[in-house]
Amino acid sequence: MGIWSCLGTTLDEVCKSLYSGKSGIVYSQERMDAGFRSPFCADVPKADLKPFVNRNFRQFMPEEAQYAYMATRDALAAAKLDQDYIDSHEVGVIYGNDSVAEATMRSLDKFRQYGSTAACGSGAIFQSMNSTVTMNLACLFHLKGINLTASAACASGSHSIGLAWLLIRNGLQDCVICGGAQEANMYGVASFDGIQSFALRTDNDPTKASRPFDKDRNGLVPGGGAATLVVESYESAVKRGAPILAEIVSWGFSGNGDHISTPNIEGPARSLELCLEKSGMQVSEIGYVNAHATSTKIGDSREAQAIARIFGDYRVPVTSTKSQTGHEMWMAGASEIIYTMLMMKNGFIAGNVNFEQPDDETACVNILPETREIGFDAFLSNSFGFGGTNSTLIVKNL
Repeated sequence: MGIWSCLGTTLDEVCKSLYSGKSGIVYSQERMDAGFRSPFCADVPKADLKPFVNRNFRQFMPEEAQYAYMATRDALAAAKLDQDYIDSHEVGVIYGNDSVAEATMRSLDKFRQYGSTAACGSGAIFQSMNSTVTMNLACLFHLKGINLTASAACASGSHSIGLAWLLIRNGLQDCVICGGAQEANMYGVASFDGIQSFALRTDNDPTKASRPFDKDRNGLVPGGGAATLVVESYESAVKRGAPILAEIVSWGFSGNGDHISTPNIEGPARSLELCLEKSGMQVSEIGYVNAHATSTKIGDSREAQAIARIFGDYRVPVTSTKSQTGHEMWMAGASEIIYTMLMMKNGFIAGNVNFEQPDDETACVNILPETREIGFDAFLSNSFGFGGTNSTLIVKNL
């Protein structure tokens, strides 16, 4: 695993942030001055690729591809997946990404300003395509297996892991680098702010803005960064002596077939149900649910009801790490697997920060407001997105 997050840029940093309840959210005067309704966003550190990637290649890499490169470097090192092995095997890449707003905007601004397409620059096309992350990673690390971008709104990162699992399970690949990336600039999320999706607070306290499941939630906080996981068949991992962290047991997915932005209960519930059915596990074997819950009124309530419907009388512990990170969007489905893996490996569940009181619709689930030292050996992670795309993963400790 490798991570580039507002909670840290190493696994150790992120683990400590999760345990302590640290918030990665800040007040942005720049966004307010630019015309945003909400001033809150995650504080994602800039990536410095100069020591690793030459200038000619950096011109092809927008912000999110840079985050993905840094996360992937660390993931490959942790997985002991060296370049000699990659050069002699078909290692694939599937990465979640669903916007390249800033890079596209800047190249088209130059075109309009100078009245010439040449002004866009030679790197513009590679920066502005939605597949920019996978094309850059595949070329930089010489990956010869599947090369695919999963564009599925806020379920993109989760779907990338599910697709990797499916390919490996069916013998089509032995090893796939997968994950999710999200640009952290204001341009990629300006239209979200325009439809009043983002959180507001009268006290302007950024650490209190993201409050999944809480009755006073009023919108999400945008985040960004990148998260990379190396997914591999058990036989391949054992053969090359790789450190094995956990097993992806099952992937469930569904479509709401309904409103483009307002979620229902049936779609998410079906994703959960299918994932559990395919896993062969009982609900009582799931020790924790990392919820998609983004801190919106309808989204959180519908997910809470879906979880309650599937888990029944079993009061599984539930939290949303978005209370600390904000909504990492295309990255979230991958980063939240890493966040939960760190909890599972270190024997705790990070608290759902800012959860003070449920409303009538979120009271049906067992939300942990503070970090608890609870051991668990299997977890379920939800990711849902605009257009009614749903993805659920179950992961088991090894």
